[in-house]
Amino acid sequence: MIQLENIEKVYQTKTIETVALNNINLKVAKSEFVSVMGPSGCGKSTMLNIMGLLDLPTQGQVKIDGQGFESFSDKALAQFRNQTLGFIFQSYHLINDLSVIDNVELPLLYRKVTRKERKRLASEALEKVGLGNRMRHFPTQLSGGQKQRVAIARAIVGRPKIILADEPTGNLDSVMGNEVMDILLKLNEVDHSTIVMVTHDETMARKTHRLVRLFDGTQVN
Repeated sequence: MIQLENIEKVYQTKTIETVALNNINLKVAKSEFVSVMGPSGCGKSTMLNIMGLLDLPTQGQVKIDGQGFESFSDKALAQFRNQTLGFIFQSYHLINDLSVIDNVELPLLYRKVTRKERKRLASEALEKVGLGNRMRHFPTQLSGGQKQRVAIARAIVGRPKIILADEPTGNLDSVMGNEVMDILLKLNEVDHSTIVMVTHDETMARKTHRLVRLFDGTQVN
């Protein structure tokens, strides 16, 4: 489902060159749940951003579901992301002025989906993460764990093939973290979503199918 071939990412300024990723070769199978671990600054989030087509590699090729992207325009990349990928971030990225259901609907605004259908799909996604009774609340009225569940609902509302999660339990206590992890495991097992999760938590990582480790931008296993 995801293939990284000889990926290198270099950030350059006038005075310094920083190699964020070096010779990354990774394949993620359909319906696989892979976790990525490593110390801070080792390139985990950079790799996830390249997988998610949010950033371009300096060298190498990214393929998703057999598709390469060298000839894609920015508009075509954005459309592909919207239809194929769901993103979950550590800091939720919810809009406080919008209700929970309006936050979840956001990815559907960029598709040809009627307002009625958007509401239906958003409601279904919120029910799936156990927040059917919080649709009219606002993010400021929710706990951290509830906010992350809203973020998961937003990621899955468009029924993406792939979910990319960057430290989804990082801001949560152990109880809330386990609740969020259980939702991700269920999405993988029941809906067969392909999931790549960056985490610092070894306990969470070991619940997934496979653990990939990075160190100084290089894959070490």
